[in-house]
Amino acid sequence: MAKKELTVEDKLRALYDLQLIDSRIDEIKNTRGELPLEVEDLEDEIAGLNKRLDNFNTDIENLEAEIKNRKNTIEDAKALIKKYTTQQKNVRNNREFDSLSKEIEFQELEMQLAEKHIKEFTVKIEQKNEIIAAAKEKIKEKETHLKHKKKELDAILAETAKEEEMLHKKSEEFAKLIDERLLKAYRRIRGKVKNGLAVVSIERGASGGSFFTIPPQRIVEIATRKKITTDEHSGRILVDPELAAQEKEKIEKLFS
Repeated sequence: MAKKELTVEDKLRALYDLQLIDSRIDEIKNTRGELPLEVEDLEDEIAGLNKRLDNFNTDIENLEAEIKNRKNTIEDAKALIKKYTTQQKNVRNNREFDSLSKEIEFQELEMQLAEKHIKEFTVKIEQKNEIIAAAKEKIKEKETHLKHKKKELDAILAETAKEEEMLHKKSEEFAKLIDERLLKAYRRIRGKVKNGLAVVSIERGASGGSFFTIPPQRIVEIATRKKITTDEHSGRILVDPELAAQEKEKIEKLFS
């Protein structure tokens, strides 16, 4: 049936059918509880810890490179001391001897400084390795926890996957029966209300889930199904109880 040929009653039926299907999808999602969020949080936490591990490993690589540089400095200093010591044996005066002594002294200080840095960098590497070991242990714990949570979630998903897939297809089918403006209004209301109910039936003279009574004249108008009526308090689209009962029966057969 083309959208233009739909009567107001057809639209109301399609809207209420869509609401019943979407509410069932909501129920299925609610059975998962906080599990999807818990899984996501654990995955983010593990990713953060792994990133931290990478940073620490990079720091260690840099420190090891610095230690290597300082060891090269020591070897260079030793070679220069040897060279200057040899040169001192062939000096012609005290001034040359003193000059070479100062060079030897400077290289000895360079060696001492390099050795000091090597000790400092070694201590830093040890500290970082301790942190890495603790982080690895934490990652292991989190991964075990994640594995259990995923297994739990997968079990729930496996139970409802087929039904949910069918419901999503039906939701799309019924959505196509509703004109774009009305569909947008339905989705906007659904996004605003806590329980996702955008289309409700009148119950005991009030809109479903509300304590505000609807004037009898308005209830009669809603029952004629000649126009789309919204609840002035909640903004929800209203349908009469008879239409709601008929559509519930139809959709329950679909669910079964």
